[in-house]
Amino acid sequence: MLRTRPWLLFLVALVLAGACRCDEPGVGGARGDFRPQDTQVDFGRVLEGTQSRRTVTLLGTGRAGVTVTASASAPFSVTQGTVSVPGGGTATLEVVFTAGNGPAEGTLELTAGSRAESVALKGLGVRPLACVPTAQCVQSRFELEPGVCVESPLPDGTTCVPSSLCQERGRCQAGVCVGEPRLCDDDDPCTVDSCSATEGCVTEPVACPQPANPCRVGVCQRERGCGEADAADYSICGPVDCRTASVCFSGTCRTVPTPDGFVCSPATPCQGEGRCQSGECQRPDAGDLVPSFSQGLGGVPVAETGGPVLLSYGGALFTSVCADDAGCRLVSFTENGLLRFEAPYTDGGVRTLLAVSDAGVLLHEPESLEGYGRAIPGERLWQASLREQRPPDVQGEPSTGVGRVAVTAEGEVVSLIAWQAPEDAGRELDGGVDAGASEALATLVVFGTDGGVRRSGTVEGFGAGDSRVALDEQGLVLLCAQGGGQLSRAEPQPEDAGTGFVTVPLLDTDRDGGASLAVAGGRLFAGTRRFASTDGGNLAHVSWDGGTQPLMPLDEPALLLGDVGYAFARTCPDAGPGSCAPEQERLVLRALNARTGETAWEAPVLPLDEPSILHEASLVSGGAVGALTSTALDGGGPLASIQFLSAQGQLVCPLPGTPRIAGAVHVGRNLYVVLERDGVWKLEAFDLGPNGLAEQHGWPQRHGVQGTRRARP
Repeated sequence: MLRTRPWLLFLVALVLAGACRCDEPGVGGARGDFRPQDTQVDFGRVLEGTQSRRTVTLLGTGRAGVTVTASASAPFSVTQGTVSVPGGGTATLEVVFTAGNGPAEGTLELTAGSRAESVALKGLGVRPLACVPTAQCVQSRFELEPGVCVESPLPDGTTCVPSSLCQERGRCQAGVCVGEPRLCDDDDPCTVDSCSATEGCVTEPVACPQPANPCRVGVCQRERGCGEADAADYSICGPVDCRTASVCFSGTCRTVPTPDGFVCSPATPCQGEGRCQSGECQRPDAGDLVPSFSQGLGGVPVAETGGPVLLSYGGALFTSVCADDAGCRLVSFTENGLLRFEAPYTDGGVRTLLAVSDAGVLLHEPESLEGYGRAIPGERLWQASLREQRPPDVQGEPSTGVGRVAVTAEGEVVSLIAWQAPEDAGRELDGGVDAGASEALATLVVFGTDGGVRRSGTVEGFGAGDSRVALDEQGLVLLCAQGGGQLSRAEPQPEDAGTGFVTVPLLDTDRDGGASLAVAGGRLFAGTRRFASTDGGNLAHVSWDGGTQPLMPLDEPALLLGDVGYAFARTCPDAGPGSCAPEQERLVLRALNARTGETAWEAPVLPLDEPSILHEASLVSGGAVGALTSTALDGGGPLASIQFLSAQGQLVCPLPGTPRIAGAVHVGRNLYVVLERDGVWKLEAFDLGPNGLAEQHGWPQRHGVQGTRRARP
């Protein structure tokens, strides 16, 4: 008989209990185990700053369940730290990707006891483009795929501002702003009411007939219409000098002795007014025009031939400067001379100014156009390659620049790109034809405010280097070429025909004329030879022949305001017919009637005895033209002066010293000049006084560079 031993029974029970712990991993076929279904998870493209979620499936590979701990490295994360995987079943785990800008990689770590697995994680963060609508009645949004801005019409009825000031209460219709006609009738018979697309309602007094009596004036009364009334007493009615004056008294012209102190000549920015004294007009001595400030540029200004050295916009001045130790950069000043910023170019290479607008500063690099911000710190916003715009069947290098680039009111850039052919122009090249084989072929491109191409197409006849592009107040694209005598309007092709342009001829200009193109108020002043309307109407032809001296008009600058066009010309007063040496050339300004082409007045540019260089020309209030000129003096430096030319004569103010002029811009009553003194390049400002106010509508400010104004000998 076997006796029971308690300690032996306890030992057997302990062994059996250990053998039945079937739920632990690694213990026979009843262990708990797992693995991820996929070894890699790709989140794809995800918008920067947003999150994307993916589910990872875990497979239970044992008969027992298991608890898995999960973690992920940034920018990835998990929504739960642990997950239970049943034996023979599945469980899911959510992983989150928080997108930045650019590609990202990470790892999902999975552990259960001594068991460890990993899943590779990757994704691409995409920074959205700054989508700016190209028109009022469209909205622009960034589409992640394929990564571009997409426009769609705003809902019909959305409030908008019509492009024409002759419309009001605009509402969007099918993506276009449509307004109601503006009524400008003020119900006053003594006014002439009209509407200007750029100025809105314009009211002018009725021009009543001027009586023959100089001391009577035509007046209009609401109840009676035009009539006559006495001119104000002491109004000038005849010759006036410092001895006698013809003035009105009670409607009668009388001659009276001129009193001492009577103003006999107006003041200029550099000379006080003249006053009568003992029968003579006494004027104080004229002095140099002292600058309001003088600010160092920190380098040498750079510009294209005939291009702007200085631009002004929104209270700021911009210039492109190069220095041996600092490379080239965009520099901006306030209008009182304080430095706003210096923005080095990305490669330190040379860039030249073209234009400035709300969208930024437009610069020209030999093979591209670039946009820089106007605000501090002036970083580069975009770059557009010109070479990429070459038509498929054309060989050659791209060429654009001053006079062939214009900026729309919305900041889009219109560029006329010519293709400079190689020396063997005209022969077939690999199935294509080089640029010289075509008839002055060019590409007209509209770049958006982000540098992207909005529209592009070839235009024949405008590939010559002297071709010009301009925009009128309504945004119409106008093209002018000298060699072919062409003046055309470029219109977008119909949508079903492509994204190019159709050129609509306006009129033939004179082949011996220039390619200058001034546009203002619905009128054109083309090639200094022809006045026309933007709809193609021929207004007047200008003849430069005749007179006592032969005149050779400069191609640029050409200015236009209302019914008057202005152009400079060379003359040779001391030369015989057909001969004119450079040292004999002189400059004159001619004002021309835009309706008849006849000369309204003409004024010589001083000095009369030396050839001068014209650096800047701008229209000044009161029907005058302001001109900045310099003249080389024998045995000395250049003499620079500011002149005001008008039908009444001219006023001259010398600049101090003998500076070398690079360029200038006229803003309000100030003329800002980039010049060199004693080997140092500076920006200086000169106050021209209230009579020197620049006209704001003398020519479209978007035409090329605030009007086409070039330094000309």
